Amino acid sequence: MHPGMHPVDDALVRRLIAGQFPQWAELPVERFPSAGTVNAMYRLGNDMVVRLPLLKGGANDVAVERTWLPRLAPQLPTTIPEVLGDGQPAEGYPWPWSVYRWLTGENPEAGVLSEPALLAEDLAGFVVAMRSMTLPDAPRAHRGGPVVSLDAETRAAIEELRGNPWEDVDCDAAATVWEETLRAPAWDGMPVWLHADLMPGNLLVADGRLIAVIDFGCLGVGDPACDLFPAWNLLPAEAREVFRTRLGVDDATWIRGRGRTLSQALIALPYYRRTNPAMAHNARHVIRTVLDEG
Repeated sequence: MHPGMHPVDDALVRRLIAGQFPQWAELPVERFPSAGTVNAMYRLGNDMVVRLPLLKGGANDVAVERTWLPRLAPQLPTTIPEVLGDGQPAEGYPWPWSVYRWLTGENPEAGVLSEPALLAEDLAGFVVAMRSMTLPDAPRAHRGGPVVSLDAETRAAIEELRGNPWEDVDCDAAATVWEETLRAPAWDGMPVWLHADLMPGNLLVADGRLIAVIDFGCLGVGDPACDLFPAWNLLPAEAREVFRTRLGVDDATWIRGRGRTLSQALIALPYYRRTNPAMAHNARHVIRTVLDEG
């Protein structure tokens, strides 16, 4: 998917576990299929998962989660990952890695949600709890800055899609939504705590309800619009309104949230079109949803 990815396989994971966590050395190791773009996941026995960055840029996420997950967990209504082991570079693998407690559940999929309104309530409850935190020394969220910081990359993605016939994207309509996003008033309040990567692949559900949120590598403080992504990458129209009402989102924040979600999808679609079908599929869904909404 990316240049500079480090190869990982079952044998490497077994050697890392045996060398650093000998108490788990006899447990089976099995690659877990994931649409993630930064980490490889391996089941370790029945109750744990090993998560290894595939890129140098993802290594910082390990430190972020080790620092902040224990502080966030007591203040959130939803289960989040628990680090059980701090792995270090070894066996030719160059970055820190972690062992987590395994969390059950399935990733939700847009269009086939069994309880969309209840899921919208659950998601809003999680976002409200994140925004309400006052933990000191917060980092800046990966996507927490002003919308204008996304302008050049978003426009480049629109032009790339315009010049390629393999995707049916109304690029003029996408550009119009993006221009509206740039005109929306910027966030001028205090930065709020954000997960900053609320993609379907980072959510776990059971019986239609949210039971866990994972992958906090982008967390930090910033514009609250950054955690509105599920409104367009997952929820149908009626549940989208439930989500908005529960959060009490003003028009400017909603427009920025819609634009941020569209921007991410426009950039992701050409990038992941051949290498990550799940990411490309969700990007197409976002683009259709935002443009149909008008």
